[in-house]
Amino acid sequence: MSTRHQLRSLMAGKPFLAAECYSALTGRIVEEVGFPAAYMGGHGTSMMHYAIPDNGVFTPTEMVEQAGRVAEVISIPLIVDADQCGETVADVYRSIQRYEHAGIAGLHMEDEIPPKHSRWSGALLSIGDMQSRIRAAVAARIDRDFVIIVRCDELYDVGGGGSGSLDEAIRRGVAYQEAGADAYLPTFATEEQVAAIKRAVSVPLVGFGSLTPGIDFALSTGWGTASAARQHRQWATHLLEHGDLPPEAFEFPAKAEAIRQDAYDHIIEAWVTDTGRALRPPAS
Repeated sequence: MSTRHQLRSLMAGKPFLAAECYSALTGRIVEEVGFPAAYMGGHGTSMMHYAIPDNGVFTPTEMVEQAGRVAEVISIPLIVDADQCGETVADVYRSIQRYEHAGIAGLHMEDEIPPKHSRWSGALLSIGDMQSRIRAAVAARIDRDFVIIVRCDELYDVGGGGSGSLDEAIRRGVAYQEAGADAYLPTFATEEQVAAIKRAVSVPLVGFGSLTPGIDFALSTGWGTASAARQHRQWATHLLEHGDLPPEAFEFPAKAEAIRQDAYDHIIEAWVTDTGRALRPPAS
């Protein structure tokens, strides 16, 4: 079963969590601990790979490149934060095809105008313009199982481009569904707001963080990147101040399994044996 079909099946079942990843290794960890899907957020990926903020400067090309590396090594669906999917409807069309070609199961595209999450108190795209972008995305996909989630920042009135109007969030949800959205993500909607939106919007509702009642699935993000960066700073500071590190700084008990060490060791050992080369004794 393809990861896209898996994602469609998950969306038709009970509520589920997609856990944060920002690299191939963290994607594999998410899968190995048992999550049914992985989520690659724009903020975490732009921060960890490029050390830049998530305000519209992280490009679709960069995200496609990083997300493709994750999709290659996991067998669970990968959902990606695709921001606006590019500047124009033509960019949206091409970006969708590139994400699909990279093996992504689904993505969310949003209605906030860049530079987003910035000092600019900007507005959202008009409903008409956003519907055109959704239609372009739907027309671009080849695999009909590829999931297009549409994110609305109307309720994200602090740091986002919305005004906080529930009525507007509902209007946009209905309009985005009509344009072909497979799911609707009303950013930071409360439990009460989710209930109101659900009465008008019939496609699955998506949220950030935990599974708020009424949400069909949630994208959990922010904790992986924050903890990794914090831990790196901690050990870097310790090394600078003390000149060495304690053994626990190097401990990662599941490393060999996570990077498939045994598989590569077996391939190399077979080559050494088959060609009569010297075989190194196993490490003690």
